[in-house]
Amino acid sequence: MANRFHELKIAGCTRQLPILNLSDTEAIAAFVMLGDVELTESCAKALLPKVPKETEIIVTAETKGIPLAEELSRLLGLPRYVTARKSVKAYMENPLCVEDLSITTKGKQHLYIMREDVERIQGRKVLLLDDVISKGGSMKALRGLAEAAGGIVVGEAAAVAEGAAAQRTDIIFLASIPLFDAQ
Repeated sequence: MANRFHELKIAGCTRQLPILNLSDTEAIAAFVMLGDVELTESCAKALLPKVPKETEIIVTAETKGIPLAEELSRLLGLPRYVTARKSVKAYMENPLCVEDLSITTKGKQHLYIMREDVERIQGRKVLLLDDVISKGGSMKALRGLAEAAGGIVVGEAAAVAEGAAAQRTDIIFLASIPLFDAQ
């Protein structure tokens, strides 16, 4: 159980984020949109005017980016979005795969999209979307997937930029949170 919290004000919502150790030296404020309908809807509405107008499809990674991708796609009038999966499912014949290094996942993982999603991305303008951008590992993997599928990446967006990502000028985000020393 966390004994430290970070208050985040984002898109008209205020949340107390538990600060959790990732290692002996580093901790994060855990930003979790899953199950928080008010937060998801508010963040999607706030991101809407920041999304590149030419966006034709959104690509996100499972799991925490999914509700935001769905709500933002709905607001943009997009009929579908693509979710990169962390494992191959039985319905995924000959999936496209890239390696992913994420701050919140121990070790290397892989992201996969099914062939039907490759066809949905090919030749289209793609917005990469996640709940948080921190060190950029997941975005790099999503970019690799989108480009390998023949997509044209027009932007990278998240509800939150964490740590040094908040200084980046090449990403779209609503609020920032610092990284913390572990306790």
